[in-house]
Amino acid sequence: MRIAQVAPLAEAVPPRLYGGTERVVSWLAEELVHQGQDVTLFASGDSRSSAKLVSAVPEALRLAGIRDHTASTLVMLDEVRRRAEEFDIIHFHVDLLQFALFKDLLPKCVTTLHGRLDLPDFHPVFRAFPEMPLVSISDDQRRPLPAVNWLSTIHHGLPEKLYRFTEQPGGYLAFLGRISPEKRPDRAIEIAKRSGVPLKIAAKVDPADRDYFVCTIQPLLDHPLVDFIGEIDDARKGDFLSGASALLFPIDWPEPFGLVMIEAMACGTPVIAWGAGSVPEVIDHGISGMIVSSLDEAVEAVGQVYRLDRGAVRDCFEMRFTASRMATDYIETFANMLDRSRLAPTQATPSLVLPSLYQEAHGMATGAGASPLQSA
Repeated sequence: MRIAQVAPLAEAVPPRLYGGTERVVSWLAEELVHQGQDVTLFASGDSRSSAKLVSAVPEALRLAGIRDHTASTLVMLDEVRRRAEEFDIIHFHVDLLQFALFKDLLPKCVTTLHGRLDLPDFHPVFRAFPEMPLVSISDDQRRPLPAVNWLSTIHHGLPEKLYRFTEQPGGYLAFLGRISPEKRPDRAIEIAKRSGVPLKIAAKVDPADRDYFVCTIQPLLDHPLVDFIGEIDDARKGDFLSGASALLFPIDWPEPFGLVMIEAMACGTPVIAWGAGSVPEVIDHGISGMIVSSLDEAVEAVGQVYRLDRGAVRDCFEMRFTASRMATDYIETFANMLDRSRLAPTQATPSLVLPSLYQEAHGMATGAGASPLQSA
């Protein structure tokens, strides 16, 4: 198959530092090439890939200091549009702008949604373009939008040899990702203090979360058990995770996937996580980690996690979360798309009535005779 992978422009593919979606796009593109597919990657010019790279911008936009990525993304999508006939499948990882631009090419288009869907801000796009084929990264991610055109759920995967398995647990807890209210680094700090186990925090601070970091988190860092490292790259991430006794994932939001969980599992490091969003789909409780619902349970889990077999944690990763498995799932989804487009003409999906979340947020109600557009 001739497959276009359309990446976000915030980070390079793969990213130099933080960047979940771009990292997944890199692993997927590499594995698709490895499995014999003809892949073209639309991404920033500082990306590195075995696929054919089409440079949409010279360098990743976040580290270049560009905050609004809309203009650059639209220019990239126009290039994809002009070259659409070169591809059997166009696979988007860039949220929503393509919904309107590619509505006449839907049989060859698919979008993987990488973010949360429970907020009403973007629901009008799903109402207006319900035919766009979609892939979810967890079943839980789908809950706010059950009636759109879901093709499949495909969990993320990463290369089997990317991270080193470590059999012996380290002497600290790890928090990895970004500092934000929904990631709850304050919970991680409290767990460390109450359990008496050191905590290392490797996380970036986005401009949008700067006030939260300064006002809420920074005052908590002045403690002998807490070591704030800051943002780290891939070269340091493996040692950081493999050296931990457990990864803390104390989220307070409907996490769509949580890539750091499988990164830790690849190292043999179990995860202590709140059971929100995708967590129950990723973590096998009592095998690859502990799922908790309170600080008391999390502190108790710190004492229990040492008993988990780190080899079994790694086995869970190898069975369920490799890049090879992820790419195979996508190839199957792409093949099914092509089969459907050959067998039948495109048919419009019935108009979508969004859940009451959107209606309540905008003070609207749906009458029996109202059209979907009128009701929202």
